[in-house]
Amino acid sequence: MTTPAPRPGILELDPYVGGLHIVDGVSHPLVLASNESPLGPSPKALAAYAKVAKMLHRYPDGDCLALRRAISRRYGCDAENVVCGNGSDELIAMLIRAYAGPGDEVVHSRHGFLMYPISARAAGATPVAAEEVNLTADVDALLAKVGAKTRLVFLANPNNPTGSYIPAAELERLHAGLPGNVLLVVDSAYAEYVGRNDYADGIELVEAHDNVVMIRTFSKIYGLAALRLGWAYCPPAVTDVLNRIRGPFNVTAPAQAAGVAAIEDIEHTDMSRAHNDTWLPWLAERLEGLGVTAHPSVGNFVLAGFADADAAGAAYEVLLQRGVITRLMGGYGLPQCLRITVGTEDEMTGLIAALGEHLG
Repeated sequence: MTTPAPRPGILELDPYVGGLHIVDGVSHPLVLASNESPLGPSPKALAAYAKVAKMLHRYPDGDCLALRRAISRRYGCDAENVVCGNGSDELIAMLIRAYAGPGDEVVHSRHGFLMYPISARAAGATPVAAEEVNLTADVDALLAKVGAKTRLVFLANPNNPTGSYIPAAELERLHAGLPGNVLLVVDSAYAEYVGRNDYADGIELVEAHDNVVMIRTFSKIYGLAALRLGWAYCPPAVTDVLNRIRGPFNVTAPAQAAGVAAIEDIEHTDMSRAHNDTWLPWLAERLEGLGVTAHPSVGNFVLAGFADADAAGAAYEVLLQRGVITRLMGGYGLPQCLRITVGTEDEMTGLIAALGEHLG
């Protein structure tokens, strides 16, 4: 029997596999696999979401006007050049689909977010990985991979899953080394957690140049992962391109309403950041005390390094049996590591107790 064949390369893709949320036989597992907010969304976002439930028969605002204006007020950017999406994943895919295809290349750092190479291959483009230094994106290595076929360069800053970042001066140097026809995409999904004076999220770079885009998400500090909500800040020409190819109603009404309420509840955001500021160093210190390498992180997670892949796998399985879900990092080329999300106090103490029992 002959069946429709997908475009060449599609069946060669390894699909993205998210973190677990369920453990057989465990009614309330400790979910520390997907860098979700341990405090959850703002109560005001929950109320806004519930209110919209009465209007589910109406299409959402296809322009996301209220949400874009709220983003503009919070981040000081031009609402006209904000494009909202069904999570930052959709924005990544749209950018690649708009600017790259067969014969083109998309450059990213070796241990960058997996959706960069997946989306590149899905569009028929070739992903090109640049080696990192000490699990940190290296500007010189990235620039060395840029050639005549390069159409986009993706940089997660801070990076997932390593937790590292490059300072503003290095980000500017990266852009300065790119040809004007190459689009630099700065993925600032974890920017709200960063408290370093030398960090820049990319907004000023977007406003100063025609070939820089910054993307953000509501899935992390705003606690709206289930609603799939992200946004991009773009030069006017890129804004125009994305608005031509995105779906007419790509962001749901409940997501828009919850997003507006979440971004306006600064007190809740500050509380979530303060929680992370307390428990991120606590987690790193306790892991080191157990003989596990806690790679430096400015996100809401720690990349935990073990002696080898077998040791990491054994720790993962033991924790899973105890109802603690972490994330194996073999898919990112780091089989000796687990990524562990900063959770609640009970989740953190439970994790360390379980890991301590395993490691003796």
